[in-house]
Amino acid sequence: MSRKRTLLTALAGTALAPVLVLAGPAAIASAHGYVDSPPSRQAQCAQNIVSCGDIKYEPQSVEGPKGLRTCDGGVGRFGELNDDGKGWRATSVGRTVTFSWKFTARHRTTDYEYFIGDQRVAAFDAGGQAPPETVTHQVDLGNHTGRQKVLAVWNIADTGNAFYACIDLQVG
Repeated sequence: MSRKRTLLTALAGTALAPVLVLAGPAAIASAHGYVDSPPSRQAQCAQNIVSCGDIKYEPQSVEGPKGLRTCDGGVGRFGELNDDGKGWRATSVGRTVTFSWKFTARHRTTDYEYFIGDQRVAAFDAGGQAPPETVTHQVDLGNHTGRQKVLAVWNIADTGNAFYACIDLQVG
C-alpha cells in the first residue's frame, strides 16, 4: 500500500510540474516598463530620491486598464504616485523634452501618449511592434510653462492594459 501511494504521489508531481512551470512565471511577471528619463515618479522612488512604498522595488509595475489619467494606473498600492505634495523633484527642461522608456519586458505596442492635464500633447504610433530595450520620444510641450506634470502612457497592443508614468517638469 505504501509503495502504491508513493508511486501515485510521484506520478501526480510529475504531471503537475509542467503546469506549475508554465503558469508560475506568467502569474509573477505582470508589469514591464516606465519612463526613466527625465525621472518619473516611480524612477524617483527606485532611486531613493523620494521615500516611497512598494513602487520602490518595482517601478515597471504601474499597469492598469487603458484610458486612465492617473499616475498609479489604478493600482491602489501605488496610490502615493498620485500625491502631488509628496516632494517630487521637477526636472528643468525647455519646451521640447526627450522622454526615455526603460522596458524590463517588451510587449507589442499600439502607441505612446503624453498628457498635461486633460490635453494630449503628443502621440507616437508603434504599429503593434515590440519595442527595443529603450524607446525615446521628443515631445513639444507647446505653450506650457512652469511646473507641469506629464502623464506618459504606453498602450499595449495585445491586452486591454497600459503602463503609466508621471513625470514632474519645470518648463522654461
